[in-house]
Amino acid sequence: MPPSPRTAARRIWIRFLLYPAHTLPTAAGPVLVAAGLAVRDDVFAPLPLALALLGSWLIHVAGVLADNHELLRRHHAVPEHPELLCALRDGTLTLRQLRGVIVACLVAAVLAGIYPVLLAGIPALVVGAVGVLASLGYASGPRPYAALGLADPIFLLMFGVVAVVGSYAVQAAAVRPDFAWTALPHTAYVVGLPVGCLITAVLVIDDIRDRHFDADKRWRTTAARFGLTTSRIEWVALAGLAYAMPLWFWLGLGFGPLVLLPWLTAPAAFVLGRAVCRFDSTADLLRMTPRTSILSVAFAGLLGVGLAAG
Repeated sequence: MPPSPRTAARRIWIRFLLYPAHTLPTAAGPVLVAAGLAVRDDVFAPLPLALALLGSWLIHVAGVLADNHELLRRHHAVPEHPELLCALRDGTLTLRQLRGVIVACLVAAVLAGIYPVLLAGIPALVVGAVGVLASLGYASGPRPYAALGLADPIFLLMFGVVAVVGSYAVQAAAVRPDFAWTALPHTAYVVGLPVGCLITAVLVIDDIRDRHFDADKRWRTTAARFGLTTSRIEWVALAGLAYAMPLWFWLGLGFGPLVLLPWLTAPAAFVLGRAVCRFDSTADLLRMTPRTSILSVAFAGLLGVGLAAG
């Protein structure tokens, strides 16, 4: 018995658009790192942190929806997501619905950001605005940066630095009356880089899987330009860098040995890396995306614990 239209629509929205197994872990990772550093520095503030997480997730979802909107609008002849194309043809999904939910996500993100901005001032507003531009600019606008081959460094910067600094700053602003952005510790700018590497590795898997479609769209991703082997090397390099950096945090930045806790996830990373280097089918790579997202949030949680322990 075929699913009802309502069930089919729900499946399309949850599995292929909101994609919680992907969007929630990637939004949560930088926030967990910021929480751990804030505990260490005695500036942990749960309400601003929770609002930062909510805003980050909403902005991330808006970007995923915008990516699919532009795919269906501009590249409807490219069968990158056949389920979405079928849903568009049979009316289960419309571009107008997508635009409406994108706007709703951004409005909700603005509402979530009011209190953090009141606490941390205009720079917090700038951080949020940069996040929105980075999320929507991936696939939208006259020159989406994914098409220019700039997505990897932008993802690393946004998830590894900007999201962590913003999440840390709104907590510090809530706790310290003399808070100033210029007084943020230098560690806030670097401790999220390993998580940024792993989240960028999620993108690399997507680019490997979609490289033929990206070539048809004339997107200059690493996989589309340089091929499968180069992208696999990039994935291994990102993962290797992520697992090397906690050693630097311990020996170079003065954190305690518990900052090495993320190494507990190394066996899972090895299994994923071996799969990425061996498999090339869409079905196999589709499974690797949420697994790498979950790896990134597990790594981030353990790193946060290690940072909190000092």
